[in-house]
Amino acid sequence: MSDAYVVGDPDGLSPLLVALRDAIARELHAQLALRAERIELADVPEVSYQVTVQVDRTLRGWRPPPG
Repeated sequence: MSDAYVVGDPDGLSPLLVALRDAIARELHAQLALRAERIELADVPEVSYQVTVQVDRTLRGWRPPPG
């Protein structure tokens, strides 16, 4: 385990990238749940759109940590 992980920086990602990763993971999880754990090729544009919406919301609401 790296020191970065121990001090709260998982995988060496910046706080913004961690927030984006988490938003994307939450949306993909939701999309998979809606689609019976399978994303069909025809669904990729809609899934991509929903992920983009979540990324936009994350970026709009994100503030750098104090310090």
